[in-house]
Amino acid sequence: MPQEPAGEPRTVSPGPATQRFIPFRRSDLVDMLDEDGRLAHAERDGFRAFVQLLNAVFHHEFHSRLEALKDAYAPFNPDPDTRAVRRYDGEDREAARRRLVAGLRELLDHGNFEPISDQDLQTAFEEESLLDLHLAVDRSDFEDVLFFRRGVTVREEELTSWLGLRRRTVVFTNYEKVLMLVTFKDAEHFTDQDPDELPFTPGSTILKLFQDVPRADLEMLFPNAEPRMRRVDKLLIGVPALVSGIVVLATKLLTTLGLLLLLAGFWLGVRDEPVELDQATLVTLGAGLGSLGGYLTRQFNKFKKRKMEFMKTLSDNLYFRNLDNDTGVLHHLIDDAEEEEAKEALLGWYFLRIADAPLAPGQLDEAIEAWFRNQQDLAMDFEVHDGIDKLKELRLLEDVDGGRLAEVPMDEAMRRLDERWDRYFQYDRPLRDRSG
Repeated sequence: MPQEPAGEPRTVSPGPATQRFIPFRRSDLVDMLDEDGRLAHAERDGFRAFVQLLNAVFHHEFHSRLEALKDAYAPFNPDPDTRAVRRYDGEDREAARRRLVAGLRELLDHGNFEPISDQDLQTAFEEESLLDLHLAVDRSDFEDVLFFRRGVTVREEELTSWLGLRRRTVVFTNYEKVLMLVTFKDAEHFTDQDPDELPFTPGSTILKLFQDVPRADLEMLFPNAEPRMRRVDKLLIGVPALVSGIVVLATKLLTTLGLLLLLAGFWLGVRDEPVELDQATLVTLGAGLGSLGGYLTRQFNKFKKRKMEFMKTLSDNLYFRNLDNDTGVLHHLIDDAEEEEAKEALLGWYFLRIADAPLAPGQLDEAIEAWFRNQQDLAMDFEVHDGIDKLKELRLLEDVDGGRLAEVPMDEAMRRLDERWDRYFQYDRPLRDRSG
């Protein structure tokens, strides 16, 4: 019997401290730092204005990334709502695919996603699924397969089976977000299959984002995943079918089979005496054949019903875990990456600002991680060098005292951010005055 959840999953561990993801909303993090109260009193009033300008700079720069990714994904978008003004040949599609994959990898790294390797996928396939389904995935159908995950927790959930008579608690690794990009091989690979029966378009690229995916159930995300009968499912269908088949044979088919054998023997010349097909004989023959047909129909319907139950279980789980598809995924990832980049830069600047003296990168890293550990009960691996690089790019950081780092004070930091913003839009005088 399929397993059903007996209650909501419970998080028993926040996940490994090696994850880079900062699990707080940007606005909540600003509130937390403001309430931390260690900025100088004169700067506290301007802190949120500084954050607003910093966020505006990041938002503008990530908008350019979004437009580039949308252009790269255009040849593969399965559901565009705009008219196409150009055709893409094979070379165009391949170039766009390379730009898309490279851009996605960079964006996912900014968003603190981690790649799921082939070995991780193989481990997932070998683990026991929480869905209690056996799924078959033909990975040879794909030209490219990319999986990334972010946010790892260890959860436990109570599952029931056998109409609630059996209960067991399972502990599993859960991925809070999973990004999947797969490109199917061209039509030549599927020549032995009916194109109309394929649940996908050969050569297409599928981009999907999911939430709360147990590691053991990663295979359900593949677009060509198909439920297969497990041994217990075959027994649940086969044993009752065998028993009912014996009953039908013993009670209704023996006489019919005897008549059919006599007819076959006469037609084949093995028996000389003809079989008299009177009304009673025809009724017996018809009743037996009807019973046989009814039996076969019932068994076929049971098989179809079981398969539909599997498909419903799979589709229900995918429905509630699916966050976004196709171009919508790009918007979602851009927002995630922008938030992570802004949070890292803000944390780096803030903890340098409240320090008593310039800090080495390792000291800055430890100060931030200790604050999360002590104040928020969170163990994480802060991307200190990523934050430092962004602050240097924005000219909000200075190297002093032999490799140690110092922040640019708030007033000067806001002036530099404002100057950077002004450079985005160069406009000196009306266009009609430029012609002279």
